[in-house]
Amino acid sequence: MKITRGGTIPSMKGPDAWFTGTVRIDPMFQTEAPGRAAGAHVTFEPGARTAWHTHPAGQTLIITFGRGRVQREGGPIEEVTAGDVVWFPAGEKHWHGASPDTAMSHHAIQEAVDGVSVTWMEQVSDADYGA
Repeated sequence: MKITRGGTIPSMKGPDAWFTGTVRIDPMFQTEAPGRAAGAHVTFEPGARTAWHTHPAGQTLIITFGRGRVQREGGPIEEVTAGDVVWFPAGEKHWHGASPDTAMSHHAIQEAVDGVSVTWMEQVSDADYGA
């Protein structure tokens, strides 16, 4: 058994290469082999969002606060709020973040395949975000 006490893993700023706007990442857990899952609590200030990306084993988002936006490539922008659960299948290109005027937080859970849990791509343009 392993207990990770709340507040013992330092918060980090979301890297500019992967995010637009102000984003804070609070790592929650990283399983040990043979486990492959990891989770983080991610907070997006209004207008902040991820870049386009994919996950080799998919990703689950549990919206914990506020109002946000999610989009898969080729699909419409969907609004999400606290209590919503979003599943992106393996390899599905997508982005997620806050709404333009309200912050949003979510738990993000994904698994690594061959040591890789995410592939980052281009930033979401302001025009695409506001579509």
